[in-house]
Amino acid sequence: MSKTLAILMALAGAAPAWAAPQVETSAGPMTLTPVAEGLEEPWAIGFLPGGAFLVTERGGRLDLFPAAGDAPRLVEGLPEVVAEGQGGLLDVMIPHDFAETREVWLSYAVAQGGGAGTAVGKGRLSRDGSRLEGFTRLFAIPEGSSGGRHFGSRIVEAADGTVFLTVGDRGTGPLGMQAQDPMRGEGKIIHLNRDGSPATLWENALPGLYSVGHRNPQGAALDLSGRLLTVEHGAQGGDELNAPRRGGNYGWPVVAYGRNYNGDKLGLGTSLPGTEQPLHYWDPSIAPSGLMVYSGALVPEWRGDIFFGSLNSDFLGRLDPDTPAATGYAEERIAAPETGRVRDVVEAPDGSIWFLSVHNGAAYRMAPAE
Repeated sequence: MSKTLAILMALAGAAPAWAAPQVETSAGPMTLTPVAEGLEEPWAIGFLPGGAFLVTERGGRLDLFPAAGDAPRLVEGLPEVVAEGQGGLLDVMIPHDFAETREVWLSYAVAQGGGAGTAVGKGRLSRDGSRLEGFTRLFAIPEGSSGGRHFGSRIVEAADGTVFLTVGDRGTGPLGMQAQDPMRGEGKIIHLNRDGSPATLWENALPGLYSVGHRNPQGAALDLSGRLLTVEHGAQGGDELNAPRRGGNYGWPVVAYGRNYNGDKLGLGTSLPGTEQPLHYWDPSIAPSGLMVYSGALVPEWRGDIFFGSLNSDFLGRLDPDTPAATGYAEERIAAPETGRVRDVVEAPDGSIWFLSVHNGAAYRMAPAE
């Protein structure tokens, strides 16, 4: 393109073809720049020191991108996964001490008997980034089950270096009480030490059990105070943002917002003594996935705000904990052609906001327009 033509296009109000698309937000226009493309059902992003990043694909592939826009390199040495329905290779977590340990944590669906369950493990990324060495499974729920629904699953490193794993109820439904059974793994938050041993112990409970009564938590993150937050799917309505605490019961399937898919009432209502209320809920459902609490590095007015993706309504969401609303917090929905079926959202080391679009098979970088 000649310099004269570029000037004429700018004067006419037309953006050059190579210009990054923009989206309007409460904090002004943001550019949406593709940083990884050609992905097949991407599930999670993890940042490595020096600008490289990892992306999981649900079918069982782990891609290493040396930098934004680079071609991916396949990482080998992964565990075998059951890529069925919502199961497969799921979350990736890079611990804060990666520079010393080179640990990479993965959650995934693992074969168990005639079915599958949620598992988590770790390996050491080789110096050339081509392989996870010595990958070891650290935890799996005690029993697998048939069907491909509701594995969870996110991995979060706590401030003290322990690790949280979210586990879905495996589609046991509104009549199944597995999510309330402390000896079972379905519908739970699990708390582990870095060697895989339980970081939380209760009498007559599954080792590592942290909280119960979750349906399908597909987003988890720490807020700026170090508190664990999760987002989880309801049925026909009743998606929730929770702040799981040690020993908390988050209700499913006894207490829930929304209704069952056939229109019937869920459980015993929206509250019950001994159960916790969500910080925010959605009715109708938006199918939230991915969770990030923003530092404010590039957009100070969003400091402390909660970002998440929507799988069924194609937007990147933002909740403002400082502004109450009828369902919890005030909400902004950022929608563009790039936000189709948003699976994960993370803050990059430079303070930009990255998210994965399943529909587009791409990762995007959102940052203030210059």
